[in-house]
Amino acid sequence: MAQETEVLEEIVKLQDKVNSVTLPPELKERILLMVKRLGRMIKYGGYSTEYERTAYYIEWITSLPWVKRSEDALDLTNAEKILNKNHYGLQEVKDRILEYLAVLALRVKKGKKIGSEAGEGILKFMRAPIIALVGLVGTGKTTLAYSIAEAMGREFARVPFGGMGSALDLRGQSRVHPDAEVGLIIKAIKRCGSKNPVILLDEIDRVGDEARADIMGVLVELLDPEQNMAFRDHFIDYPFDLSEVLFIATCNNTANIATAVMDRIEPIRMPSYTDQEKITIGRDFILPKVLKESGLEEENLIIDEDVWPKIVRPLGYDAGIRTLGRTINGVCRKIARTIVEGKETRFHITNENVKQFLPSW
Repeated sequence: MAQETEVLEEIVKLQDKVNSVTLPPELKERILLMVKRLGRMIKYGGYSTEYERTAYYIEWITSLPWVKRSEDALDLTNAEKILNKNHYGLQEVKDRILEYLAVLALRVKKGKKIGSEAGEGILKFMRAPIIALVGLVGTGKTTLAYSIAEAMGREFARVPFGGMGSALDLRGQSRVHPDAEVGLIIKAIKRCGSKNPVILLDEIDRVGDEARADIMGVLVELLDPEQNMAFRDHFIDYPFDLSEVLFIATCNNTANIATAVMDRIEPIRMPSYTDQEKITIGRDFILPKVLKESGLEEENLIIDEDVWPKIVRPLGYDAGIRTLGRTINGVCRKIARTIVEGKETRFHITNENVKQFLPSW
């Protein structure tokens, strides 16, 4: 009798959990029926297993932001400041992003509601075409996506596509499978806690060859506002509205991306950096950050201006700035070690002594 009372209390807790959040009416009714069915199963075997499955499902359903959204910060002046603070150059890319935000700001200003019936001359969805940042490794695609989220005041999540071997990774598995899991898209929505985050679809050109066609099919649905209003994850098994999500895709090239996906995105080419741009990035952006991360002060290190070309290109040319970042990190590590060993506290790097600070390959 005591055990039956305990079980009934667990069922009541599940009911209270469902009633405490805002859910689509049809989905709420379905879940409450599942909970009632648990009550009838007390007299029969298999209750424990079914309870675990139902409780796990309810945990996911009640944790999703069905109606919660963050307020967009569509101040172009502030957005431009953030982009300039985090990224040097890339003016064409920044202009495209600011134009993108301007379109969103105009739509909000005119009071056009997301998902509402569109009249003549009224745009139905409150967003511009999906951005796809295309460029070589190290050119700042991922960090630029972070900056866009910061500029808009939205939550951010990253979904990695590198090596993805199944479309089920995106869409989830049906609950009939014992170890069913929610897909990466819905997991990203849960992490963000709002239904209008910025979601980065990272390296969409690097999926597994065997699953490429299936994954591209899911991408078509994700990136099409006419379809993603009712995105159905196999585990959740109920349409979730993704039309307010700002998707940003990245790729090294577009050769392995399906034509149908390309038709739904707006590619923005990320240019390679010149040596002069790298000098400015290394001196004004990377070095202050690495000094702070290394526990060093600005007065600990002085680098002559004519030394920077050797720091930027110690071996040869590369399109991105990752090698530059590693080189500066190496310099700061050597200085940090020397300071800790008590040998010296101030360092002046010149053409004469630069080789002793640069990493050796």
